[in-house]
Amino acid sequence: MVKLKVAIQKSGRLNEDTLELLKECGICINNGRDQLMAQASNFPLEVLYLRNSDIPHYVEDGIVDVAIIGENTVIEKRANVLNLLDLGFSGCRVSIAIPKSEEFTGLDWLQEKRIATSYPNTLNDFLVQNKIQAETHVITGSVEIAPGIGLADAICDIVSSGSTLFKNGLTEVYTLFKSTAVLVANPKLDEEKMRLVEQLIFRMKAVLAAKCNKYILLNAPEEKLQEICDILPGVKSPTIMPLEMKGWFSLHSVVNENKFWESIGALKAAGAEGILVVPIEKMIE
Repeated sequence: MVKLKVAIQKSGRLNEDTLELLKECGICINNGRDQLMAQASNFPLEVLYLRNSDIPHYVEDGIVDVAIIGENTVIEKRANVLNLLDLGFSGCRVSIAIPKSEEFTGLDWLQEKRIATSYPNTLNDFLVQNKIQAETHVITGSVEIAPGIGLADAICDIVSSGSTLFKNGLTEVYTLFKSTAVLVANPKLDEEKMRLVEQLIFRMKAVLAAKCNKYILLNAPEEKLQEICDILPGVKSPTIMPLEMKGWFSLHSVVNENKFWESIGALKAAGAEGILVVPIEKMIE
């Protein structure tokens, strides 16, 4: 039987988020301690745990069929892969940071400076695009210590919370781009494997859609129904059912959580009562 080979990061937050996504997609991974490869028991899938920086080229070379990887790594490695789906988790940004004691006056500040980075391709592209002459120092780890030991004037690295920069006396001054985890694939997959990829994407989209949407139930008087329906930020028109109490109805809908909070005051002012917001496990659109 044909199996889909999926590469994921060996450890760290992206590893944890990816395994949680697969679990929510109903895929059971038979993980063992310190395994480099694991099988799914209920989906034709094989997981390979690889070093993050190697994954894009493993996909490009066909060693694995698909991977879940940070978009920042795909961009840096310049691999020929298909970006199939933005997964929205493990967010970070690739940014320039400088010592807090320095005053950043704009990109011209970087002229003739020494910049330490573990993203040389990304940084060099940025410097060329902005016509900045700077000296780059490639470091494979702990880039944030470079200014403190006199190796560099600034750094270009990934930033999540910014706490590591703070601990090292640095401040983020310019963001090159924001990145999240993405599903990428080898562009030469055969039809059989592409069908498996499509099944995987279908499950992932159902899980991701559920995360940012909620099921809402509320009660409303008959004379306020239209006003409340106009306010309610639903996917489509809500389901409306009469209550036992004459002149009152129950409205059911699916709403984006962020949009709902923007509308909650207006809903209450329009007469909505007994508002319940319930998590959705899966959402098929």
